[in-house]
Amino acid sequence: MAAREVGLDLHGRLRASLGDNPVECRVFDVYATRYKGSQFDVSALIPQVYLHFDPATALARRTVGQNGSPLARQRMDFLILFSDRHRVVLEVDGKQHYATGDIASPALYSEMVSEDRRLRLSGYEVYRFGGAELMADDADEMLAQFFDQLDNRMR
Repeated sequence: MAAREVGLDLHGRLRASLGDNPVECRVFDVYATRYKGSQFDVSALIPQVYLHFDPATALARRTVGQNGSPLARQRMDFLILFSDRHRVVLEVDGKQHYATGDIASPALYSEMVSEDRRLRLSGYEVYRFGGAELMADDADEMLAQFFDQLDNRMR
């Protein structure tokens, strides 16, 4: 199988892991346009990542005395792997992140920000996007600009 076919096959399998979530698919598709015309020198964007499998995360948990136990929020929407061990988590937040039904939940919000702090202390940068902002007409442009700015910052 040629390199391009392998890349397209991998892209298809990664995108399929998002199911029918339109906002996560939008993030993935905008990022994928960065590969067009390149020699695949763009940092990897991996959807639906279980961070407790990341060796760096396991080491960090052992270092701070967590006995290698999984993080409270194990699955992240996206992980971007940059060089020099820079790791960036992207989260797409629907109301389930901060509400019970249609009612805001301070307890859910507190759990989310607490886990974000723990992720940051484990060496991850965390960026959150609201589902509503990703449904806006200009979301593709906003995401492309974000990815450009993030890439410039990491290089």
